[in-house]
Amino acid sequence: MKEHFSSVWTRERRTAKSPALSREQIVRAAMELLDAEGLDALSMRRLGARLGSGTTSFYWHVANKDELLELVLDEVYGELTILDPRETTWRNAASSFAYGIRQALFKHPWVISFIGTTPAIGPNAMRMMSGLVATFDHAGFRGLDQDYAASALMAYVFGITAPELSWNSVLRRTGLSSNELQASIQPSVERAAADHPGLAARYAEFRDMDVDTARALNFEFGLTCFLDGLEARLDRASSPPAPPDVPCPERPLP
Repeated sequence: MKEHFSSVWTRERRTAKSPALSREQIVRAAMELLDAEGLDALSMRRLGARLGSGTTSFYWHVANKDELLELVLDEVYGELTILDPRETTWRNAASSFAYGIRQALFKHPWVISFIGTTPAIGPNAMRMMSGLVATFDHAGFRGLDQDYAASALMAYVFGITAPELSWNSVLRRTGLSSNELQASIQPSVERAAADHPGLAARYAEFRDMDVDTARALNFEFGLTCFLDGLEARLDRASSPPAPPDVPCPERPLP
């Protein structure tokens, strides 16, 4: 028998029997544990030890660890701010939102591992999506194009930031800075590119560039191109249709 969809957001919130431990306290402690030690470190037992409470008290608020992660994910979405597109340009609103997601991912790198697998239907997620769709509605997108534009923006941010989070995890594991790690792998990269002179020359040209600066510029370049593409699509949609290609009548000979 197939299981029905289950979510912490699909049932009525239960009021705690005792004010000693609220849902907000549990979520806050879970986020602190995740930020400090990562997703693998989160367990009800460890969380209970952190709060000085037995795990039984957690199950008054959440049925299992998956529901706790839903609450924590929505808490992260609550940190995002979407500018009112009526008070700025839609590009500024979309760009600000993209940078907000990027910073949230750097602050909470464990989030990326369950984006798309954990239901994002909490109040903060709904507020976020409502604001993002409103931004693209204000831009001039209509119908499903609003959702497609919002989805594509989030996919860009997640896609380009995920490798950076992996890079950062290597930095934490090795204790090296970005530039130190890059310098340590540069000789191997140059040997691998030896049979490709053009590529080897480019690697040599940018060997001394600051890695973190390059990553920031890469994100900005891609975001600008993405927004340029959306703007070009809007321009094409608003342009009047081209006249039919009717051949000019032949002029009579003098």
